[in-house]
Amino acid sequence: MADVIRLQFQSLRFSSSLVTSSASSFKTLRPGLPLAESSNKRVSPLAYSSSAALSFGSRKDLLSFKVCATVAETEQPKWWEKNASNMIDIHSTQEFLSALSEAGDRLVIVEFYGTWCASCRALFPKLCRTAEEHPDIVFLKVNFDENKQMCKSLNVRVLPYFHFYRGADGQLESFSCSLAKLQKIKDAIETHNTARCSIGPPKGIDGLMVEPSFAPKDRPTE
Repeated sequence: MADVIRLQFQSLRFSSSLVTSSASSFKTLRPGLPLAESSNKRVSPLAYSSSAALSFGSRKDLLSFKVCATVAETEQPKWWEKNASNMIDIHSTQEFLSALSEAGDRLVIVEFYGTWCASCRALFPKLCRTAEEHPDIVFLKVNFDENKQMCKSLNVRVLPYFHFYRGADGQLESFSCSLAKLQKIKDAIETHNTARCSIGPPKGIDGLMVEPSFAPKDRPTE
């Protein structure tokens, strides 16, 4: 966020009578206060007004200024863009298959969500917190509207929906989950994120092929 401040100074005018009459005016305002003996030192009273103007004796002797602050706000990220460091956004079937392969023996949790899905939005902050608590787990985020054909192939019919994968074991579990059932995700993590070594390369997803970019218009239920 950047702050831009513009200062506009209007007028600064002094009259010869202002300085010479300052001493007598000041004496009138503050009885009993001795005046400075030196002729080179003269005091002029200032009157402060609520309109942010400094008045010197009379209205014509006025110093006024206006401060205009313009705040230029940068566009804030959308709720689904506020990822934890171990979250990866998936934009295609190829990215999805590559991410599973690159994860090796690490547990992979895939969230299928929609930007328009209220349940997805309510769950997301808790999911980010869970991801931060498990930096060794890979979290993949699949936007339904960007990957409709892939979601259809994976039988995703309700959002938010989760898949669990791990190495050579392939898909371990899948279920729908809302904020009220967050413990379901935590229990699955405790079950599948144990210390172990898979024998063999990461297992792909049977029948999932790289599809062209077109997609059906239907949406799953929340």
